[in-house]
Amino acid sequence: MTSPQLMPLSVKFSEQLLRLPQLPPKQRTMVQAKTWILTKYFDGFPKDSDFELKVEELPAPKDGEVLLEAVFLTIDPYMRPFSRVRMNEGDVMIGAQVAKVIQSKNPAFPVGSHVVGRCGWRSHTVCDGKDLVPIMPDWPQDVSLSLALGGIGMPGLTALYGIEEVLGLQKGETLLVNAAAGAVGSVVGQLAKIKGCKVVGSAGSDAKVAFLKELGFDEAFNYKTVGSLEEALKKASPEGYDCFFENVGGPFSSVAIQQMKNFGRIAVCGAISTYNDTTPQTGPYPHLTMIFKQLKMEGFMQSRWEHKHPESLKRLMGWLKEGKLQCREHITRGFEKMPAAFMGLLQGENVGKAIVAV
Repeated sequence: MTSPQLMPLSVKFSEQLLRLPQLPPKQRTMVQAKTWILTKYFDGFPKDSDFELKVEELPAPKDGEVLLEAVFLTIDPYMRPFSRVRMNEGDVMIGAQVAKVIQSKNPAFPVGSHVVGRCGWRSHTVCDGKDLVPIMPDWPQDVSLSLALGGIGMPGLTALYGIEEVLGLQKGETLLVNAAAGAVGSVVGQLAKIKGCKVVGSAGSDAKVAFLKELGFDEAFNYKTVGSLEEALKKASPEGYDCFFENVGGPFSSVAIQQMKNFGRIAVCGAISTYNDTTPQTGPYPHLTMIFKQLKMEGFMQSRWEHKHPESLKRLMGWLKEGKLQCREHITRGFEKMPAAFMGLLQGENVGKAIVAV
């Protein structure tokens, strides 16, 4: 019989391992995820107290699932009105992100790859991959992946479809776009110039107006400082406007509609001037003007043309590579600053696309 003193080291070591306390499998694989919760529906302008930062533990991915880590998160105006109709109090705030796959049991999404997903305001997510969109395989190394949330993402697609599918903008026509220094508006103006159109943009600061001029807008003005919006629109284009890409709504819209040419077309993308109203705005109403001028007004969302997204994203990337499309970003660093970045966007602090970098 072998004495304990002469027992092989490998056997003794194995026995010691067996005696060590073993963590349950779930504890060994848990990942902590930070999430921003909508504690209550917004009443007027959002407040810090409307949000709560929570931490939850995620299990390891099951077969067919992946674990994502957020790299960039988008901040968009639509989150304000959609929070009322697409969310319940206590839900994680809605939104998209560029995320890195850090664990995978789904061969379609290998570890280390990047995707765009509608994961909401989360630092980490476990999901089955059904709603994930891989970053295009030939994405240039010198182009930030954050642009997949901006000019080469949803805002760029919104601009493209609004111009081509809704307005049917033609060479030589005159286009008006408001909120023109934002994520969508800045792309709208540049795409209209690519098509050989005259572009007039409205923005809310002199710095934004200077930015529009850099982008090649023919005319740009600060709507907050002009004495008369009607006179500013007339001065910028005395002959009127063939097309109007509407992002603002409210009084601006009422004045702009009066400046449309006969048979003018209006693409309604947003109405940010109304999002934080506690009492709905009323009149003036555009019906008679629309009748007399035989105008066409159409609301839209980019998801209507989802079947065109792969081709459209390649077109946008092509214009970016050719130097015809510039994508300015307003980047806030730190997941903890998501609410501040959102409120800053609604106050017009951003020039270009608002992004939070984790």
